[in-house]
Amino acid sequence: MSLPSPLEREPELDRWIAFNEDGTVTVCTGKAEIGQGIRTAIAMIAAEELDVSLDRIRVQTADTARTPNEFITAGSMSVEDSGSAVRVAGATARAYLLTLAAEVLGVNPATLSVEDGSVTSTDTNEQTDFWTLQGGHPFGISIRETPALKAAQDYRIVGHRQHRLDIPDKVQGNVAFVHDMILPHMRYGRLVKPPVPHARLLEAPTSLSMSGVDVIRDGSFLAVIADREEDAAAAAAKLAASARWDAIPLSPLPAEVPAYLRKNVSASLPVRDGKPEEEDATPPPVPADAARTLTASYYRPYQMHGAMGPSAAIAQFMNGVLTVFSHSQGVEILKLALADALELDEDQIHVIHAEGAGCYGHNGADDVALDAALLAMAAEPDPVRAQWTRADEHGFEPYAPAAVLDLQASLDADGRIIDWRHESFSFSHNGRPRPTPGFSNLQSSWWRAEPRAPAPRVPARFPEVGIHRNLEPIYGFAQKHLMKHLVAESPLRTSSLRSLGAFANVFAIESFMDELAHAAGQDPFEFRLAHLSDPRARTVLTTLRDHAPSLSDGTGRGIALARYKNRQTWCAILVDARVTDDAQIRLEQALITADAGLVIDPDGIVNQLEGGFIQAASWTLKEAVDWDAEGITTRDWESYPILRFSEVPDIETVLVDRPLERSLGAGEASTGPTPAAIANAVFAATGLRLRTLPFTPDRVRQAASKTD
Repeated sequence: MSLPSPLEREPELDRWIAFNEDGTVTVCTGKAEIGQGIRTAIAMIAAEELDVSLDRIRVQTADTARTPNEFITAGSMSVEDSGSAVRVAGATARAYLLTLAAEVLGVNPATLSVEDGSVTSTDTNEQTDFWTLQGGHPFGISIRETPALKAAQDYRIVGHRQHRLDIPDKVQGNVAFVHDMILPHMRYGRLVKPPVPHARLLEAPTSLSMSGVDVIRDGSFLAVIADREEDAAAAAAKLAASARWDAIPLSPLPAEVPAYLRKNVSASLPVRDGKPEEEDATPPPVPADAARTLTASYYRPYQMHGAMGPSAAIAQFMNGVLTVFSHSQGVEILKLALADALELDEDQIHVIHAEGAGCYGHNGADDVALDAALLAMAAEPDPVRAQWTRADEHGFEPYAPAAVLDLQASLDADGRIIDWRHESFSFSHNGRPRPTPGFSNLQSSWWRAEPRAPAPRVPARFPEVGIHRNLEPIYGFAQKHLMKHLVAESPLRTSSLRSLGAFANVFAIESFMDELAHAAGQDPFEFRLAHLSDPRARTVLTTLRDHAPSLSDGTGRGIALARYKNRQTWCAILVDARVTDDAQIRLEQALITADAGLVIDPDGIVNQLEGGFIQAASWTLKEAVDWDAEGITTRDWESYPILRFSEVPDIETVLVDRPLERSLGAGEASTGPTPAAIANAVFAATGLRLRTLPFTPDRVRQAASKTD
């Protein structure tokens, strides 16, 4: 069995596991805890494979000086990659320690048993333990092959409910987030941002005559540092009132974006088996035996991460070393991007992950890390916490890109799909910071006296990324023509948001499948099953049907199915919804079924699936970034509403556990099917087809007016 890829890169066992003299075990992961429960899952995997109590495990998450370099926490890869690596590392450590114990006790290794790290020989009854053998000492070995792993039928921790390790500090009010951290002599920074991202600062005061407050200006980068946080907020407001900017009007405006996307394509690539190709993009002719051909277009607007807490970071520059505490999802990549932007050597920068308000994507966390670094270098050696405001976060985070999706399909006389065409037009999902000579994706780099422009947007070519993620349908069609169209120039800054292009693509695919089922006069379940050959996909869908709750009067039922990235978790969703007299869509109940292979933490995976459903339901019913020529107008929770607790339906989740299969990423699996299931439920309830997100009351009324 080949090693997990993180171990191929970082094979030294000491990078992953250490036995401490106090009877605990430190397990390292390069992944960040962003609310997905990775600390708990990693601890469970390690405790299981090592045969020690879960209470003994201490998980060290992403830290560029201490943990393996696992690049970034994204793509629902943490359990698949880091979890697999920790499992092999744990088994390697256990095998090594048992060999050592056999030597110390003078017994055959086959006679040894382990209970919570205590090792006993069944022949002599002599004992030792892992900490006596190894506590405080490095292993000094490399992992070159996969040892024997514990069999799934012997698991006592994995697959069973456990308490989340990250929750107690959060609910008890302890220091859990970077926003709560206080370092000695720490000062507080606030930014004064321009009206639009590429405005130029013309004039601003150089001081404010406020005690303990400094004004920092570097070109159009404008900020304050204060000894007290409330003074920083007051000073930033005062400075903002005096600043004058030369702003470039935003264009196109929201209503113009769909047409703009179709007219300004910079690169078009056909997609085959989930990967863009350089081959001929000419579509094949519609089959001659097509009995009926349908078309439909769908639209996803720009949408926010909407992190509940605005981004923050702490930085300290002392003795030529920059230390940054950040809730970035990629501390290793951020380190390189900071070194590039600040013209420092990589070994001068230490980035430590500290939890913040999770966003599942690229929000302002990386940008504010540069803000904190610039302020810390101005305030050397005092640490500075840079804190964005709600208006900063809503107005300047990188958004999920808008997308237009054009679909066409032909049915034969038996109602079977014989031709499928899908074209996605979108802006780039790839705006994360990365070292790019002469460019920088860290926002404040654009505003400095010697500015750097953002890196040029080019079409992603790896399988199942960006615009073309889940562009490939899960179904078997005789003929397919799939195209991705990148529009490089966007009026708004864009980057990764949970599930990337899969949200829009699956919304379109599964909405269109429902339209085709009705056109063919077939049941939506049976229509999908007729086009599915994957047995695990079929099981997830039939499990959804078998567990479907009763349908209340006045509600409509919609279903949707996808396999995230066509290689991770299979997920099917059922939604019952009603439309009120005032055109509000009310979600009554939802059912989720999923196959994620071996389930590590049942509560964790259910939380991820249900959380993904709720977030996607909010995108579907509520969320859209709005702007005018002068800037973003959705700068608070009133202008950018999100789903409220009172609007969340009853949700049931059924897991198809496959303990003999490998674990699959599940964190983004439910987001794509959700909008389609809701759209299909609305159609079942009202006969109205909603193809433009979000499904606001105005959109419902517009759809109704077209059918009158």
